[in-house]
Amino acid sequence: MHVERYGHGGTPVILLHGFGTCTFLWRGVAPALSAAGHTAYAVDLFGYGESDRPYDASFGISSQADYLDAAMTALRVQKAIVVGVDIGGDVALALAATRPDRVEKLVLINTPAFEQVPAKDIIQMQRRTAKFAFRLTRGVLGAAPLLEGVLRGSVANPDHMPMRLIARYLAPFVGRDGVNHLLALASSVTTADMEEIEFSSILAPSLVIWGEEDHWIDSKIADKLINELPDSRLVRLAGVARLVPEENAEYLVELLLEFMRRRAAA
Repeated sequence: MHVERYGHGGTPVILLHGFGTCTFLWRGVAPALSAAGHTAYAVDLFGYGESDRPYDASFGISSQADYLDAAMTALRVQKAIVVGVDIGGDVALALAATRPDRVEKLVLINTPAFEQVPAKDIIQMQRRTAKFAFRLTRGVLGAAPLLEGVLRGSVANPDHMPMRLIARYLAPFVGRDGVNHLLALASSVTTADMEEIEFSSILAPSLVIWGEEDHWIDSKIADKLINELPDSRLVRLAGVARLVPEENAEYLVELLLEFMRRRAAA
């Protein structure tokens, strides 16, 4: 797994992106956490960004949690606050359920769960797999038609997802192999992984942050997470969608630092 480290000392904070993005998502968050005296680790999930992408590897949520566990060992991080956006939150949940000793606190940002895994964006892509496989055989290449709509649909304000930013997120998926890999990542997200998670067993203090303009997941999932996670609270954000780090990184940092201080003092 590719990991970008920011800072030294303080509390370790692991930052997990979601589908179709990478560590670049955290460029407005990780340096601010470091400046506040903590150590932030922005992680590319296995198969995403600059992480390895073996042809025969599993990229499902459960497997991603196992890879993250191994990465923490390699980084010598015994326990951390784990923050996840979208399916990054699902990976965080899986880690908290299977390795509770690894997760000090949990932050879930627009995380699909329960019956809404996969979320609508991934379901849409899974349904288009056959069509794009046919286009690939004819030499019509490019991941943009698949991913551009997902990225644009993950922000409330179009100005927060300009073409240059879309190009940055598309970079790992260039050419025929890139498109095939993106489709493989989409197909690896299944309900089965989430069915194994016992939410009531996750005792780590949890903060659920929800951008209310999310078109991919029903907002009722936020309330359901709060009802299922024993020690949790919910913050709803008006005027932003799934990619909160893109649309309001400054306020997200405030929420994270406040959550860390409040729980530390409790």
